[in-house]
Amino acid sequence: ITNLMDNYTVYFGHVLSNSFYPVLQRAIGVGSAFEGWSPREQDVVYSVLIPMTPPRGHSFHLELDTEGQRPVRNFRVRVQLECTCTGEQQSENMLCFLHSPEEELRSNQDPSLLDTLCTDSYLDVQKTARWFYQLVRAIWPALPQSHNWNFVLLPSRRSCQFKVTNGRESFRIEMLFGVRRGESDIFVSSQTGYAGTPRTLWPETYAVAEMKFFKHIAGQAPPDSLHLRCLQLFIRVQLGIGFSTYTMKTIVMHLLNTIPVSRWRRRHFLQRLGDINVKLRCCVEEKCLNHFVIGNKKLPEEISLPQDIASSEPLNLFHHLAQSPAAHLQAKSEYQDL
Repeated sequence: ITNLMDNYTVYFGHVLSNSFYPVLQRAIGVGSAFEGWSPREQDVVYSVLIPMTPPRGHSFHLELDTEGQRPVRNFRVRVQLECTCTGEQQSENMLCFLHSPEEELRSNQDPSLLDTLCTDSYLDVQKTARWFYQLVRAIWPALPQSHNWNFVLLPSRRSCQFKVTNGRESFRIEMLFGVRRGESDIFVSSQTGYAGTPRTLWPETYAVAEMKFFKHIAGQAPPDSLHLRCLQLFIRVQLGIGFSTYTMKTIVMHLLNTIPVSRWRRRHFLQRLGDINVKLRCCVEEKCLNHFVIGNKKLPEEISLPQDIASSEPLNLFHHLAQSPAAHLQAKSEYQDL
C-alpha cells in the first residue's frame, strides 16, 4: 500500500505541477491498519491522509465553525487569491489573478481554485472528492501496479475509495485529504462528520497524532509485547455490544501512556486485560473518558499540537452519559454484557 501511494504521489506531482489545483503531499497512513491492529482482518481498510497545500497564487485560511457544540470541531478552508506580480510568488508563466484583466485571464490561463473546487470562497469537500476520483482513475494505468492488479472505484462523497485485487489478494484503500493546522500533527480532513455535514465543513482529525503515538510505543516495546493484541482482543469481543472501537482504542492509549511498555509482555497479558476492563468500568461509572489528544499534557515530545489543543481542557468522550440517565443505564448494561 505504501509503495502504491508513493507512486501516486510522484504522478500527482507530474500531473499537477503547473495547475491551480491543490498541491498533494506524500500520503500518511492512519487508522488501525497502519497502527498495527484491526478488529477483523477480512474487513481491514487501508486509510491514508493526503495533505494538501495551496497552489501558486492562492492561500488557505482555516476558520473554526462555532455553530453547535459537537465532540469533533469543524473548520472551513477559506481560499484566498494572492498577488503574484512581484516577490516570491512571481512566475514567468503565470498571470496574477488579482491584477490581470479578466478577459486576459479567461483567454490565457486556467481557472483559479476558487472557480473549480470551491463554494462561496470555501474549499468544497464533495467537489474535491470528485476531482480526486477523476485524478486517481486517470493516473492508475500509468502505475506499475496496473499491470498485475485490477482496479475498482468504490462510491464515496467525502473521500476516494477503491479496491485492488490480483486474484489471490484484495486490498481496500480509502484516500482522505486534508489541510494541516500550521506545523502540527493535527489536520482538518474530508473524513465523514455528523449526519448532514455541510460540504464546506472539514472535521478536525487527530488520526496522524494517534498513529505517531503507536509508532512511538512500537519503538520502545520489547519484541514480545502484546499491547496491540490486548487492544485487538477487546475490540473483537465487544463488536456489536455497543462500545465504539474508538472508545476501546482511547482506553488502551491512556494505559499505554501510564503503564511502562516493558509491562505489556506475554507474561503480563492477563494483568493488562484486567487493567483495560477496570478502566472501562471506572469510565462508565464516572461518566468520563478523556480524549487522548485534546488537552493531554503527557504526549510524547515528537507529537506536535497546535497551542489551542495543547492548552485546552480535556474533552469528555462520555459527555452523553453525564447528560442522559438513560444512556448511562444502557452503558452500564453493555458493560455487564461485555
